[in-house]
Amino acid sequence: MDTAERLASALGRPGRSLRRLRGGCVADVLLADLGAGLGDEPGAGTLVVVKRGGLAYETEAMMLRWLRERSSLPVPAVLHSEPDLLVIEHVEHDGRLGESGERHAAELLAALHAVPADTFGFERDTLIGPLDQPCPPTASWVEFFAAQRLRHFGALAHGRGAITGPCWDALRRLADRLGRHIEEPEHPSLIHGDVWSGNVLADRGRIAAFIDPAVHYAHPEAELAFITLFSTFGRPFFARYHELRPIREGFFERRRSIYNLYPLLVHAILFGGGYAEQVERMLKALDP
Repeated sequence: MDTAERLASALGRPGRSLRRLRGGCVADVLLADLGAGLGDEPGAGTLVVVKRGGLAYETEAMMLRWLRERSSLPVPAVLHSEPDLLVIEHVEHDGRLGESGERHAAELLAALHAVPADTFGFERDTLIGPLDQPCPPTASWVEFFAAQRLRHFGALAHGRGAITGPCWDALRRLADRLGRHIEEPEHPSLIHGDVWSGNVLADRGRIAAFIDPAVHYAHPEAELAFITLFSTFGRPFFARYHELRPIREGFFERRRSIYNLYPLLVHAILFGGGYAEQVERMLKALDP
């Protein structure tokens, strides 16, 4: 069946005026007009976003529902999911963030990071982009980050030829001594996991929604570090976040580089290019 027919089968209304949206490195992302609302479905309206061609949309749907049910973070409502098809609410946005939007983002993420759990990880493995993200429940943050982020993705990157042998050796040395560099947080915190600008929808100086999550329970500093890596937000965000959840000394100077090794490894695996060189430079600066 084509996409319109599958929408008709799933939602009872065929999609009209299907238009490709920007984004989606491994699948098509379309905007579809259903021509009418979907009754009492939460968040349903005339326009929906359709993702097709991937292989793990039920996991993405689960993550969106988890955030919607267990936090106040604004995310699109899931209208339908299958392994290779996802239909979510279309969220209006104009891209205007500004300082007020950054402060709003800080308030939303600070509240998200206040959602606790008993262990780090998650009840099942999740996703970071198209890659499986292992999340076995683990009592220690240091142990979790060393094993499930540095060692796991370092081995994957080395196995695919994305990083060199010496770089992989340096990663393993850092993982072995990680407790010297990072700290255990007060409690495991729920994080979005992939907060770059393309996953933040802003509208008139407010945050309309966060999309494409990579959820798990972690140290909030891992989320903050990711935000600095691609300059998702700047000073207004960090000033407001610090007011709500003080950022401990040494984060900007050293710990954020350690946490950003993880997204850089992911990008090296997916895109190659200069990301592996950034990993090597960071490791040299850290001198593990």
